[in-house]
Amino acid sequence: MQLPGALDAVWPVLVEVAPRVARIAVFIGVGVFLANVAVGFGLVEKIAAFSKYLTRPANLPDEVGTAIVTTAASTTAGYGMLADFRESGRLNDAETLIAVTMNTFFGFVQHIFTFYAPVLIPILGLEVGLLYVGARAAIALGITIAGVLAGAVLLSRGSADDRPETAAVDGGVETPDDGSDPDADIDDGGDEESPAAVVRTAAEKTWPKLKRIVPRLALVYVVVTLLVRTQDLRAVTGVAEPLTALLGLPGASLPVIAVFAFDTTAGAATIAPMIGGTFTPRTAVATMLLGGIVSFAVSTFKRSIPFQYGIWGPAFGSKVIVVNTALKIVFIAAALAVLLVPV
Repeated sequence: MQLPGALDAVWPVLVEVAPRVARIAVFIGVGVFLANVAVGFGLVEKIAAFSKYLTRPANLPDEVGTAIVTTAASTTAGYGMLADFRESGRLNDAETLIAVTMNTFFGFVQHIFTFYAPVLIPILGLEVGLLYVGARAAIALGITIAGVLAGAVLLSRGSADDRPETAAVDGGVETPDDGSDPDADIDDGGDEESPAAVVRTAAEKTWPKLKRIVPRLALVYVVVTLLVRTQDLRAVTGVAEPLTALLGLPGASLPVIAVFAFDTTAGAATIAPMIGGTFTPRTAVATMLLGGIVSFAVSTFKRSIPFQYGIWGPAFGSKVIVVNTALKIVFIAAALAVLLVPV
């Protein structure tokens, strides 16, 4: 008797979630597929020539450079590649966390061209827009550098070079380079080494991962979206009031932060008319950055948990969320201190 009512409640959520999950699934598939293609064609070695200056100081395998380069074009695809490397045994958990941290700046770069330059800077004006984008770039770069330093300190020196080289992995089983004939298992008239065979093998290895990741991703997104529809998450913005008082920001910063925490574009449009009057360029940027801190509680619940749990599973996904959130808060706090220091 209650089933139709339940369907009425769930159906709009499914309609909302389905396109989002489909889009993310496509990017994850692209990332995993490109990772396998890169291994199959030996592209890892070529990309490593450019990225080794970043990965080797962090004691990470050269493969990580492939994911970093991909992240600059698509964060989701880059994460998909890292997930594939972790599941295949090319990265352990500590290395994956450090690689995710190092990805931060490269994930930010794509947003310069897709959002900051065409949308945010025109709304805020050149001075405040560039100051805000510059602050966000510095924060992202700082997190990436922190990742490199963490790898240099926490990972054993030479661990990336000393690990056994692995061939393309299927189902997480590695084929170590133990001195045996590398062609012994693939000598089939040369077909396995042809470009078509490499692409076909990469596609075959991508599908099982999608079958495992996408249902989990969809389930978490549906549950989270249902909770968002039934719970008032705006109460979390109440924590901003003591922070604005502590930082000496204008009282008008509170409604700006409340809007900015849920929609960056709307928040920028809200504060833009008050710049030069109520807000100086520095206090305007500080207010928007503070809105970014407050928004983590909302964005983590609405987007990060479904995405990270879908990619990594709950256990490791929680670690990724904690590390990402902690580093962002620390570096945004540092940026706030620089912006609000008396000049």
